[in-house]
Amino acid sequence: MDRLVDQWPKLSSELRDALIAEDEVGLANSVDSLEVVQACGCGDDFCQSFYTADPPDGAYGPGHRDVLLGPPWTGMLILDVVGDEIVYVEVLDRPPLD
Repeated sequence: MDRLVDQWPKLSSELRDALIAEDEVGLANSVDSLEVVQACGCGDDFCQSFYTADPPDGAYGPGHRDVLLGPPWTGMLILDVVGDEIVYVEVLDRPPLD
């Protein structure tokens, strides 16, 4: 497994900055330790989403929430958060990750 910050440094920086702008400082502080566990695998050409924790068996369940992060980038960036942990990063309609 690779750390997100090593694999995609620009995305990591954007993610951290966007979380701080959304007053999600605790999540922003966790960005440097996130690992890319597995690609989404849906096969859609507009999707570059990935898991930062083992995928769930079904729904995430209690404590799950979505965090929609706004621009300055093109496309959509939505986080699945369980408790205080980012478990999935949904990356849609965005140029190749860097």
